[in-house]
Amino acid sequence: MADTIRPYVLAEINWKLVKEQSYNVAILPWGATEAHNYHLPYATDNFQAEYVAIHAAKKAWNNGAKVVVLPTIPFGVNTGQMDISLCMNMSPSTQYAVLRDIVQVLNGQSIQKLVIINAHGGNNFKQLIRELSLEFPKVFICALNWWQAANANDYFAEPGDHAGELETSAMLHIEPSLVLSMEHAGKGKEKAFKINGLKEGWVSAQRKWSQISDDTGVGNPKLATKEKGEAFLNAVIKKIAVFMEELNHTDINNMFE
Repeated sequence: MADTIRPYVLAEINWKLVKEQSYNVAILPWGATEAHNYHLPYATDNFQAEYVAIHAAKKAWNNGAKVVVLPTIPFGVNTGQMDISLCMNMSPSTQYAVLRDIVQVLNGQSIQKLVIINAHGGNNFKQLIRELSLEFPKVFICALNWWQAANANDYFAEPGDHAGELETSAMLHIEPSLVLSMEHAGKGKEKAFKINGLKEGWVSAQRKWSQISDDTGVGNPKLATKEKGEAFLNAVIKKIAVFMEELNHTDINNMFE
């Protein structure tokens, strides 16, 4: 059993091992708990965030980076989905409080680099990072959306925005036993805003999710395959692992060239 413990996954390791390590980079997977069309599980974002974080950390660790993956935060911002049963919401102000506590711990233990691996489109950490940088200037905090680390159009005909071809393919690789057959999936057709500024994207507003999608999906999942998911995930993990390695070796007081 001891041989299966991954020294870069905090949930699996023990104090005996931690005492012997000196970690430089903390990795925080952050997802959400929400409906994903009819065919994907509510924890889709959590499975994806954790899978990418752990597999990228493994590559980075094997190349000498002292990284550690923290337990996944399973709730995200779902303020537009409160009329959809059991879609769980964590407001941005709550996310700030949670993130602040984590950064406070890292700062006190001299782990000065934190990477948030986000898997939910409703989460946006930019302003939280800006505020925390004033209180904890010695900790470098950054966030990435895992699905943006590689060009999705190179792997999918229609990636989709939510439970579409991209996410369905990823889950067919990560947790295929939790994916219903495509006969159960809705079409994932999105209804657009009527007002041009909102439709064109240069005006932003909260979307009422149940009004834009009949099945909670945005994107057609019908072309999804396990093979596409594996190929895309491998590309994403490779790039994120390189980023982890570079961050591990970079002096945060000398970040620019």
